[in-house]
Amino acid sequence: MMPHDFPSRVLVAVTGLSPQIVTETLFALAVGHRRDQYVDPDPPQPLLVPTKIQLITTEEGARRARCALLHPERGWFHRLCSDYDLPAIEFGPEHIIVLRDEAGQPLDDIRSGKDNTSAADAITKVVRDLTSDPHSALHVSIAGGRKTMGFHLGYALSLLGRDQDRLSHVLVSPPYESNPEFYYPPPKSRLIQDREGQDGQSYDARDARVTLADIPFVRLRDGLDPDLLAGTVSFSAAVKEAQRAVPPVKLILDPDTCTVTAGGERFELKPSRFALYWLLAERACGGRPGVHWSEDDFVETLLRYYGRTGRVDSDFGDYKRVETAYRRGPIEKIVKPAKTRINSGLRQRLGERRATPYLIDSLELIPGTRRRRFGLSLPPIAIRVRPDSPPASVMHRRVSNR
Repeated sequence: MMPHDFPSRVLVAVTGLSPQIVTETLFALAVGHRRDQYVDPDPPQPLLVPTKIQLITTEEGARRARCALLHPERGWFHRLCSDYDLPAIEFGPEHIIVLRDEAGQPLDDIRSGKDNTSAADAITKVVRDLTSDPHSALHVSIAGGRKTMGFHLGYALSLLGRDQDRLSHVLVSPPYESNPEFYYPPPKSRLIQDREGQDGQSYDARDARVTLADIPFVRLRDGLDPDLLAGTVSFSAAVKEAQRAVPPVKLILDPDTCTVTAGGERFELKPSRFALYWLLAERACGGRPGVHWSEDDFVETLLRYYGRTGRVDSDFGDYKRVETAYRRGPIEKIVKPAKTRINSGLRQRLGERRATPYLIDSLELIPGTRRRRFGLSLPPIAIRVRPDSPPASVMHRRVSNR
């Protein structure tokens, strides 16, 4: 579903001393290219008329928003809705959230590290609460307020946002940008004074150009602990959890114990499965192609890796049983389930998002056939086999002397 398909569509914005951000963004979302005189070189996006507006601001910002936007007679929010016959949008004083310090007092500005932490936690809570509704889509504007407020709002959306949520910055053409008399382009002419010009020139607000710059962002929500999403999550706790969920891609193999360390998680594989994964990891580490069970030396190569693991019984009972099964075949019916179980184990340990780089996957086609080799797509720098493991070309002594 696209954002405009959701029954609840929430415009979330931060503002400081410029409440115009709200009406400018609302105009771009709900009116924009609907005006005949509004020409946009880019393909127009579907209209997104919010059903609710949620504003996050300081104490002074809240006062200005109430006076400039919500005054029953002169409020620019009400004027915009009336000028363009917009459907009812929930936006009143109760939808303005005032940031508070650690003592619970309203913040008039963000002046200290503690104020910054309080603001970050409050903004994260708003986003967490709004994204908990599966029937909602958020459009988040980071155009207003202190730069830190915009950063925290954008980062909170990156941590908690869903596929249907969007992030943007509103752009207003000069000389209307930052003009305190400009709130949106009206349908009829309205002259406003150029406050910065020396000649006192006036401009028609109807000619202003207002657009939204869409900001792509990485969605990390799926990697967070569900308990963290359901509780009261602070900004710092959410960031810490995201860092844990997206560690550097690194694969470490220990043939002596048949253990794999992937994404910071360590677990053990059965020796036969470890041998297959080890074979694929060393080929990726050497920048070589993947493998396929139809290749002439596949069984011999796989048996060499199996024999080199530290979990093969000293009397070779395990090795002989595996060797017999591999040579009797068909090897495809052994390897396919092994691949599936290795991948399932990775997903179970790491989750789908974190496991993806480490999964056994289809690779390049074998020349002249329709068969694809399989292997790992990890870069060589991300793979390490314990230094005391025998080289790939050397067969374990116990096996070579059997």
